[in-house]
Amino acid sequence: MRGTDALLAARMSAGDDDALAEVFDRFAAAVYATAAGVIGAGSAHDVVQDVFVDLWRYPDRYDPDVGSLRTYLTVMARNRAVDILRSELRRIARQQRHYRLTPGDGPPLPGDDLVTADMTAAVRAAIERLPPPQRQVVQLAYFEGMTCREVASAVGIPEGTVKSRLRLALAKLETVLDRQLLESP
Repeated sequence: MRGTDALLAARMSAGDDDALAEVFDRFAAAVYATAAGVIGAGSAHDVVQDVFVDLWRYPDRYDPDVGSLRTYLTVMARNRAVDILRSELRRIARQQRHYRLTPGDGPPLPGDDLVTADMTAAVRAAIERLPPPQRQVVQLAYFEGMTCREVASAVGIPEGTVKSRLRLALAKLETVLDRQLLESP
């Protein structure tokens, strides 16, 4: 297989369009499945296109001595999909921060205070249900306004651990709060 992969890569480097078509026919389904597993079917097609365009433009980046062409392409697909997912999550977080920090249009409506109080109580209850290490980093990062580096220093753990705990905590909170909001009348 490595010999075939190396030959295909050499043919692509020489500008052989048929070599790219062969690679696409052999590996497009695996590249698509990898991307779809990370970001869903909708954006996976874009990742497939990006991966194969990148392969066509830079076939010398593939090294047959390191691994198979399939592995190379699926790793590229996974990395691109993760980049897209992270970018989308950052965009959503920025948008949510903007909406939280932007005052509402017009005067408050009757009942707004009750809705806010109910949501606040639900969030506090959900945070109390987190495991203590996750609850601690959430409280420091979100209620004390500390950066991940500051939380790591204050708690005495690596910054990466802080980020992991925050990520796990936010995923749990999202699940719990989504369920509560769907069940509320």
